[in-house]
Amino acid sequence: MPHTKRRRLVTTALAVALGATTLAACGSGDDSKSESGPVSLTYWTWTPGMDKVVDLWNKGPGKKDQITVTVKKQASGDTLVTKILTAHKAKKAPDLVQAEYQALPTLVSNDALADISKQVGDIKGKFADGVWQQTTLGTDAVYAVPQDIGPMMFYYREDLFKQYGLTVPTTWDQFAETARQLKKKAPDKELTTFSANDSGLFAGLAQQAGAKWWTTSGSKWKVAIDDPATQKVATFWGGLVKEGVIDNQPMYTPSWNKAIDTGKQIAWVSAVWAPGTLTTAAPDTKGKWAMAPLPQWSAAQDVTGSWGGSSTAVTTDSAHKDAAAKFAAWLNTDHDALDALAKDSGIYPASTSAQLSGAFSNPPAYFSNQADFYPKAAEIAKTTAPSAWGPNVNVAYATFNDAFGAAAKNKSDFAAALKQMQDATVADMKKQGFEVSQ
Repeated sequence: MPHTKRRRLVTTALAVALGATTLAACGSGDDSKSESGPVSLTYWTWTPGMDKVVDLWNKGPGKKDQITVTVKKQASGDTLVTKILTAHKAKKAPDLVQAEYQALPTLVSNDALADISKQVGDIKGKFADGVWQQTTLGTDAVYAVPQDIGPMMFYYREDLFKQYGLTVPTTWDQFAETARQLKKKAPDKELTTFSANDSGLFAGLAQQAGAKWWTTSGSKWKVAIDDPATQKVATFWGGLVKEGVIDNQPMYTPSWNKAIDTGKQIAWVSAVWAPGTLTTAAPDTKGKWAMAPLPQWSAAQDVTGSWGGSSTAVTTDSAHKDAAAKFAAWLNTDHDALDALAKDSGIYPASTSAQLSGAFSNPPAYFSNQADFYPKAAEIAKTTAPSAWGPNVNVAYATFNDAFGAAAKNKSDFAAALKQMQDATVADMKKQGFEVSQ
């Protein structure tokens, strides 16, 4: 690997981890001189219904500014990241891309995303600090505009909690005790399950506990996936699985759907997008669930993790960065655009004002019994912990699925599975040519 690339990756990691403000801007939007007359932009996104939202732009502000955007639907996750990087190597990346927050360090360090701070810096106040930080990587640069977020919450069957005399847990110790109480009162039921096919959920729980999986030390990367915070999370969930007071089956299977629809499982640690999943997975329990903040590791804390979320970024290959940045800002701050994104795409906006207006003025139909669902969600979203992502999140996540999948199935040591995750991530980084300190 060329020294310059390794150095930029290290600098990016340092910025993410330590909030440095000296990362050199790459691909800054200095093309305004060339932007006159009609401009055509291409946007790669996986969000459903995005074409309807973009139509609002093309018929309104975009038409006035002679900027037309064409949506090209893509796969999400690692598939899209790989496609973006491949296109960028050929200098043929689209003008705009949708990027998950954890993918931004990889894209930035490969010089695929432009710094659009000059064009969109004034919209910072429209987002929570922790959310905005994910698109700046802790620097003065801005590499994307936040689009949607996934603050984590606790969902529970209100009727069954009442039936079994259970109190909604506010700490993880209380959560464990609630699981034990339910098992004693109803041996055929579990509070919830540990799902070993949801690496994003585990990452969010570690984030809430204070984990920072990728940081730097001098000129080297430091991978701390098995840090004390994450060890605490792994040991906690592994203990509950081994004790037999929660289930150890993956989520989103027919078996899991049946468990939550019939009341065999009566709670779910999830994120703000959970109502959409429950509508399909547990249709017979509509109106019986309630949402509360995530349990805390200490009663004095008030912090949540994040599970999901993405941004809109401008690529360094775009010949029209100013126009692309203008569209990205409009898409994620304009009232009509955000309302359409919520209704047509089903997203929960990163914009704090949008979280309490338009499509979010009433609770989700599935939670019609909880009138304060979205006001409560907006308050929880403000407490999202900062993140620290690295260049090979995909490897860490894949190893989680394998190692924790086996540990959950066998009810074996979750700490050992965490070490496998750490070792595999470090080994991959060294194989790629990174300098890594243990």
